[in-house]
Parts: sequence; structure tokens; C-alpha cells
Amino acid sequence: MNVFESSDFDAHETVAFFHDKKTGLKAIIAIHSTALGPACGGTRMYPYVSADAALTDALRLSRGMSYKSAIADLPLGGGKAVIIGDPAKDKSEVRLLAYAQAVNALGGRYVTAMDVGMRPADMPVIARGTKFIAGYDQAGKTGGDSGPLTALGVFVGMKAAVKHRLGLDTTKGLTIAIQGLGKVGMGVAKRLHEEEAKLVVADVNDDVVRRAVEAFDARIASPDDIVTVECDVLSPNAMGAILDERTIPHLRAHVVAGGANNQLARDEHGAMLAARGVLYAPDYAINGGGIIRVAGQICGWSDAEIERRTLAIADTLTAIFRRADAEKRPTNVIADAMAEKRMAAGNPGAAMATD
Repeated sequence: MNVFESSDFDAHETVAFFHDKKTGLKAIIAIHSTALGPACGGTRMYPYVSADAALTDALRLSRGMSYKSAIADLPLGGGKAVIIGDPAKDKSEVRLLAYAQAVNALGGRYVTAMDVGMRPADMPVIARGTKFIAGYDQAGKTGGDSGPLTALGVFVGMKAAVKHRLGLDTTKGLTIAIQGLGKVGMGVAKRLHEEEAKLVVADVNDDVVRRAVEAFDARIASPDDIVTVECDVLSPNAMGAILDERTIPHLRAHVVAGGANNQLARDEHGAMLAARGVLYAPDYAINGGGIIRVAGQICGWSDAEIERRTLAIADTLTAIFRRADAEKRPTNVIADAMAEKRMAAGNPGAAMATD
């Protein structure tokens, strides 16, 4: 694929391909924007079926990180890295160190963090080869594992959506369908259970499903059926592109609010949701708790400041919902306009906009 002709190329500043024959490293680092600061985004290791598939993921995810940092009013741009390979079989210390040199080659324009296929134990290995890394537990620094803060942001963002769409201040008694029970999905489930919501859960990992059933008295749905189960809120917390022309007509939820990236297969699917009366919490706005925590570690913010900014996700979403109603435009279009305005201004750290 010619990168410039890819439908997911969005005036990216840099797309770099790395191959280290000695270690077998094959990686792509995409920098979408540095308008607000160094591009930041996780490293994903995945056994992509092709280099084109890896490129598509890097392009889409890096663009999403630009918008995610902008909507959260952070002094960071957007980037993403993908390593082609099976993390269970192909990951090695020498390959991770070769990847660190790939990060160094970009001269600090990209700061990496953790994503799918990477474990907390991998991050110190990469850090031996590069200083351009954050988002994991480091002695003497705030921040660290982004999962709990992402879950907190999704929870308060979901409550904002429930308030706007259903007029309720609590999820108590509501049926919430949770797709994906990783760190974020399980964290959201725990908070919802504590508020006495009724949970329906699905994951490809039977062990985590069993844990959720035992801990939260959850009902089980199959991974194929969870998106269209009857519920008040659908919370996607697995892989992206689950909302499209095939699934949206069959949704039986009033609200979609979850931590997965790129939930809309295409931008126009936001309009389809709006036409059906489904309130969509734009993914990069609601799942920003993780990048807020990473930014906090980079900038040296206190834990209290990191939490304050994460709780403010609810206010940002409320502003998006109200503006979408007033302008009669889909919520994802409104969120994009707000993020693009901040990137165009190039003014990191400004007050949270509500217009």
C-alpha cells in the first residue's frame, strides 16, 4: 500500500518503517501531529495478517491519539507504534531493545507507552534503550499503569451520558452490556457493580468471564451477541470498528459508552447512531483517562491533579452532548471540531473548552 493513498492517511507528519534483520524487528511508528507537544501513544504488538493491516492500525490509532490528547487539553500530540509479531512467541529482550532504538531515531518527537500485546514487565526493558517512554510504574514518579484511570474516566463519562440521555444521576438498576473484560472493562464492571447496575458481560477469555460472573453477579452473552443485547448502555471495551451498517440497525441500547478505541467503523456511523436515537460518547473523549495519566507522569503532575483531569471527562462529554443537541450534529463530529480547534490553536494547557 502507498501510505499517501491509504484512506486512513490524514496528513500524518511522519510514518516510519523499521526493520532490524538481526533481531527480526518489524515496526511502524506513525506520528499524526505534534501541534500541541511530542506525539504520545502506546506500542501495540500484534500478529497482523499483513503489513498493510499493521499500517492501517498505526494510522488510525495515531490520529485518534492526537484527538484524544487535544480533547483532554493535554500538552501532547498523537502517535502510535505497532510491532508486527505474536507477543506470546515473537517477543524477546533483543527485539524490544531494537525497538527502543527505533523510538530514539525519531529524536523525541514520539514518546511511547503501553498498549495491546505489551506487559508492564516489557516497559523497563525498552526504557534501558530509550528515555522517550512513559506510562508504567517508575520509582519516584506519579502516574503509571493507565488501566485504572481509563476505567475511571469511562465510568464517569458513562454516568454523564446516562444523565443526558435518560435523565438519571445513577446507573443503579440499569442494564449495562460490557464487551471486553481486560483491565478497563473489568474496572468499569467493578464500579458499576458497586453502584448496583445489572451487568451483562462478554469476552473471548472464558476465565475472565467466569470471574465477572462470580464477582459481579453478571449474566453472560456470547462475544457475537453482546453488541446487540437488550440493555440501557452498551460499553465496548475490546477492539474497535464494532459500530457499522451491520450492527447499528440491531442495537438495543440507548447509550454507547466504552473504552475501546475507534468504535465507529467510519465517521458517518456516528450519524447513523444519532438517527436511531442512540447517544454515543466519542471514544477518544471518554477513554482519555489513560493518556491523562501518562501525561501526568511526563509533566510531573500530582496524583490529585491526574484524578481531577480524569473526572473532568464527564464535563467534556456533557459539553459535547449539549452542543450536538443544539447544532443537530452527531457527537463524534462535535468532538472532532473541538479537538481540531485546539490543535489549530497550538495552545496546550488551556482551560477546558465548552463551546
